[in-house]
Amino acid sequence: MTKVRVVIADDHPLYRDGVARTLTESGQFEVVAEAGSAAEAVAIVARERPDVVLLDISMPGGGIAALREIVAMEVSQGASPRVAMLTVSEEDDDILQALKAGASGYVLKGVGARDLVQIVADLAEGRSYVAPSLAIKVLAAMRAPRPVAAIPQPIDSLTRREEDILRLVSQGKSNKEVARDLNLQEKTVKHYMTAILQKLQARNRTEAALLARDHWKV
Repeated sequence: MTKVRVVIADDHPLYRDGVARTLTESGQFEVVAEAGSAAEAVAIVARERPDVVLLDISMPGGGIAALREIVAMEVSQGASPRVAMLTVSEEDDDILQALKAGASGYVLKGVGARDLVQIVADLAEGRSYVAPSLAIKVLAAMRAPRPVAAIPQPIDSLTRREEDILRLVSQGKSNKEVARDLNLQEKTVKHYMTAILQKLQARNRTEAALLARDHWKV
């Protein structure tokens, strides 16, 4: 029987050795290499082309960073390992980042030896895995409505000077009064008002003032 080739990346040697021993003793896996950092993990995966990679999130260089490089490697080099995070982190941000970056699994380090063997076997078979205690959190986060981006309004395209002038106009001030308040020539204010009306597609200064009051709540 062909064994599943595995790479384990974790900066805690004792834990890494324990995982390697658990997988090796099952008879289903061959741990082809171990790594203690993100850079080392990426280099080993490129060299060994394993079937499954187990990455710790918090190792030097970051497990998510290593994950992204390994996923990119699949496209450029044809390698296609199944990558799972093996971590203590239950943070929503870590989970979602990992899954969005291409992780096939998210496994918590408290998992038992027998379960770990089954999880890695499932990953090798093309199945995905998320720790049951985290599954509900993941679903909730994925279903949460995304904030709707505000639709740009014509008034948002005004320059700072145009905005200053329109604010004064919306207070009922004449071009002459606006010019005095801003230390401008009256003809300069008229020039700005022409540009403002065009940007707002307003027919006159009254309509522009009403748009400004509604938008700025002045």
